[in-house]
Amino acid sequence: MKSIGLWKMLIGGLLALWSATAAAQELVHFRSLDDQQTVLDGYLYRPPGDGPHPAIVGLHGCSGMFVKATGQMTGLYRAWAAELSHRGYVVLLVDSFGPRQHGEMCSVGGFDLSLYRDRPKDAYGALAYLQAQDFVRADRVGAIGWSQGGGVTLFSIGTPSRGRPAGLPPERDFRAAIAFYPGSCADDRQPANWTTTVPLLVLIGVADVWTPAAPCKTFVDGAAARGAPVQIVLYPGAYHGFDAPNVTQRALPDYRTRAGVVPIVGTDPAARDDALQRVPAFLASYLSR
Repeated sequence: MKSIGLWKMLIGGLLALWSATAAAQELVHFRSLDDQQTVLDGYLYRPPGDGPHPAIVGLHGCSGMFVKATGQMTGLYRAWAAELSHRGYVVLLVDSFGPRQHGEMCSVGGFDLSLYRDRPKDAYGALAYLQAQDFVRADRVGAIGWSQGGGVTLFSIGTPSRGRPAGLPPERDFRAAIAFYPGSCADDRQPANWTTTVPLLVLIGVADVWTPAAPCKTFVDGAAARGAPVQIVLYPGAYHGFDAPNVTQRALPDYRTRAGVVPIVGTDPAARDDALQRVPAFLASYLSR
């Protein structure tokens, strides 16, 4: 019995060590493709083993990557980075705000259109960085964006794109993309005939009042009708940020929109559980084969 107990302890210790290794992060730096060639911060999560591994570029929302009160990375991004690195992906979370010394862009006063327009170039700068690493499969890199980062994803993978370098071969482009509750489905800066050749999955809550589901469904359905490889999943009753871990539903009056809407955010356990299964399955179909 004692030997069985010791064996269980050994296995448990090895699993804990593996999880800690998979979730470890490294601060890296790389250039955006913007006109200023801004040097960005990236938080790199690597799975065990030399690879090469498929990889993900992660694009944060309008409040940035960190909790202002604590200075810690927002739990949403930590959780997804740990989950995906656990599944064998290199994850690079891109901080677009900190290196530019810009705070949140959720409030009307905080929003900066020029920075928003530069963020797709951040995405492609991150792609180039990952493709230069010998532990990354250069032809198997995807993108995931949340909220404003989801809008950045749409601007990045569109045809034409706001960030894609001229002449980039298809095999060096993003292989797949996911947009959680994207912030630009109804943006008049999106072309009316928006399309893409990059497979795209959009996930959004039906109860979302910040980035409403109906315009996104119209946007995705229109692109699908034009032959784009896109799909959308609607979660009944789910609000903005439904995939965040352990966030109590709450209103954000400081981020009241120009239309007077007060955003509501909060975890939806059923929607989060579905996303934790659906996202890896979607990525595997394009990045792991």
